[in-house]
Amino acid sequence: MNHAATSTGLRADAARNRQRIVDAAREVFARDGLDVSMRQVALHAGVGEPTLRRRFATKADLVAEVFQDKIATYADAAEAALDDPDVWRGFSSFVYRAAGMQLADRGFTELLTMTFPKSMRVEQHRLRAYTAFTALIARAQSTGVLREDFVAEDLPLVLIAHAGVVAAGGEVAGDLSARLLAYLLQAFAAPGVADLPPAPSPAAIYRALLRLHSDAPAS
Repeated sequence: MNHAATSTGLRADAARNRQRIVDAAREVFARDGLDVSMRQVALHAGVGEPTLRRRFATKADLVAEVFQDKIATYADAAEAALDDPDVWRGFSSFVYRAAGMQLADRGFTELLTMTFPKSMRVEQHRLRAYTAFTALIARAQSTGVLREDFVAEDLPLVLIAHAGVVAAGGEVAGDLSARLLAYLLQAFAAPGVADLPPAPSPAAIYRALLRLHSDAPAS
């Protein structure tokens, strides 16, 4: 018996199973959000739940793997917006990009409600995106194109409102999204016609996002 060949074959099978799980999770998270169970992911992947859990012990581990590239793209978009010489275009393009990612993937907004160990790359990208967005706000306000009372927590507010478009828009979701965002961006532009009510705290916004997606990923 060729033990080396057998070992290589087992490793190849394990790698294929892992990729099937990640691909299946990516599909069901995008379609149904993050409240799908690990059992549903395993069923979609065509593997047993024990096989899935040998590779990803908790749903948070699986979510981190599935969305690592997407949250990196989100952070890259925020940083690229800072480099746009047209300050308003940079700000508004990032808002459109964030909403577009939500429109394409229901799990994306839920991802923004999660925190991961700082050692995970997905958490590093999430913090990078937040840092870039706060800098984007400061730059837009300092140049007088963004109203002074806009705060970082207003982006999750946009995504909460936009979630209705994602959920109910169907074949016209893209058109509804474009119109809603155009309305909102006009409202965000300086100077604003009236003062805004006080912004909810970051914790209150976070709880609202969790309620929007009531079943946060569990182990």
